[in-house]
Amino acid sequence: MTSRTSLEPTTSSTGRTWLIFAGIILIAINLRAAITSVGPLIGIIREDTGISSTMAGMLTTLPLLAFALLSPMAPAMAKKWGLETTLLLSMVVLTFGIGIRSISSPITLLLGTAFLGMAIAVGNVLLPSLVKRDFPRHIGLMTGTYSASMNLLAAIASGVSIPLATQAGLGWQGSLLIWASLSVLALIVWLIQRSSSDKTAEVRSTATKQQSVLRSPLAWYITLFMGLQSFTFYVNISWLPEILRSQGMDYSAAGWMLSILQFVSLPFSFIIPVLAGRNPNQRVLVTISSLSMLTGYAGLLSGMSSLNLLWVMLVGISGGTNFSLSLMFFTLRTKTAHEAAALSGMAQSLGYLLAAIGPMLIGFLHDATDGWKVPLMVLSAVVVVLFFFGFGAAKPGYTSASGESTPKMEKP
Repeated sequence: MTSRTSLEPTTSSTGRTWLIFAGIILIAINLRAAITSVGPLIGIIREDTGISSTMAGMLTTLPLLAFALLSPMAPAMAKKWGLETTLLLSMVVLTFGIGIRSISSPITLLLGTAFLGMAIAVGNVLLPSLVKRDFPRHIGLMTGTYSASMNLLAAIASGVSIPLATQAGLGWQGSLLIWASLSVLALIVWLIQRSSSDKTAEVRSTATKQQSVLRSPLAWYITLFMGLQSFTFYVNISWLPEILRSQGMDYSAAGWMLSILQFVSLPFSFIIPVLAGRNPNQRVLVTISSLSMLTGYAGLLSGMSSLNLLWVMLVGISGGTNFSLSLMFFTLRTKTAHEAAALSGMAQSLGYLLAAIGPMLIGFLHDATDGWKVPLMVLSAVVVVLFFFGFGAAKPGYTSASGESTPKMEKP
């Protein structure tokens, strides 16, 4: 067992260690805030721009489609340009996307959303690879830290969007534009990191072929687990306030419930990867998480509105756990940084394509049945399927054909 407890990558000095650590956290906090800040502002944006409800829904769906389109390309981009350069370019595109999205025009609104979705897709795919490359002894701790950071800013962004737009007088444009400050900060840190990094730190080995990943049953378990947990997350973000309002809750309280759902996930986003990294088998965690979410949806379905806080918290806890586990599977079930990037690209491409269906499907079921019972029953069924694929993904092993051995446990 190594006696070192610091977050030390395998390739360089302590100074570069902390620079990379800061860069990872800064990219992580940019991966959700630009998306979750939009939801509460949809009504204001519609009134100001005159866009239809369908186009307004695209402000949530379009980033998911961008994730699906660009995720498979991110590993090849990293192989060609290096992880640092690719992540730096993603922050440039993200800043540009946030900027033009904030112009009061339907065209720029959608165009900016598409650009920021593509930028976030690159960060989504490559962060697990970067963690595996530079922090192989602390994968669980690093994954938990950046996962919790991502979810914290996502919750803050959704909570402060309306106050920034109305009370601070920024309007919806300023409320969305303010998140460019985070991407600019990340851009500065990665410029410093790239200029000071040892070029030998770039991983230039042959990338895992996408075909071999597609042929791995374990990779498909991970991909579908990733997709289904994203399906539930984006349905929650889109429709939970409306579900609660149908049970008598006002707009303000329903909005706070959505923030609570995200905030309660934070400690689990951090601790679950640490626990998962210390045990080659994560089936107990998958089981507990699935039961938690199933209980939460069943509670909402029961109409026991006096316990809505409990139901929302159970769903939030499970959401944080499932998301963190999906990130951990990218590193625990692969042997190299390039294998992790290939698996991450496959899982996030197909997974987010599945997730993009979620808000539209649940909205359609609500309109077709004029209620939330059928949608909640469908969500409960999705959780059962999520458990099945999660149980398969949690089995020890590797996605590569030669990797049938059990992954090593992370050092505590």
